[in-house]
Amino acid sequence: MSLFLSSYENRLDTKGRISVPASFRASVSNERFAGVVLYRSFTNNCIEGLSMSRMEQLANATDKMGVFDSELDDLSAMLFADARPLTFDVTGRIVIPEDLLRHAGITDKAVFVGRGTSFQIWNPEAFKKAQEKSLNNLRTTRPNLTLN
Repeated sequence: MSLFLSSYENRLDTKGRISVPASFRASVSNERFAGVVLYRSFTNNCIEGLSMSRMEQLANATDKMGVFDSELDDLSAMLFADARPLTFDVTGRIVIPEDLLRHAGITDKAVFVGRGTSFQIWNPEAFKKAQEKSLNNLRTTRPNLTLN
C-alpha cells in the first residue's frame, strides 16, 4: 500500500511542470502505473492525489452502491470523470492540468501534503490557513484512534 507522509513545497516551472516529492514517488514505485492520479477536491480548494491502486479501491467501493443511486452519479463525476492519470517524466515531474491548478488557486508554488493513503496539493497560503483550522479543531475535539 502506498503511504504519503509529510509536506513539501515545490515550484512550478515555466512549462507548468512540478516535481513530485521523492518520498511520494517512492510510495508508488511498486505500482503497475508509474505515476499518480489527480482530481479536484470536492471538500477543499485543493487537488486530491493518490495511486492508481487506491483509485481502483475507490472504484470497487462505488460498485457496492446502488446502480441508480444519485450519490453514485455525483461520485462518478468527481472521482472518475474528473480524474487525471499523470505519469512521471524522467526527473519525477508531472504537468498538472490548468483547470486543476485554477481550482486550487495554484500559480507558481504548490505544497504536497501527505494524508496517509492519499495526498493533496494546495496553494501554500491556503494550506497554512487550513492547517491552522485543523489544529484548532483537533484541540477542541481531541479525537481518539483505536489501533487493532
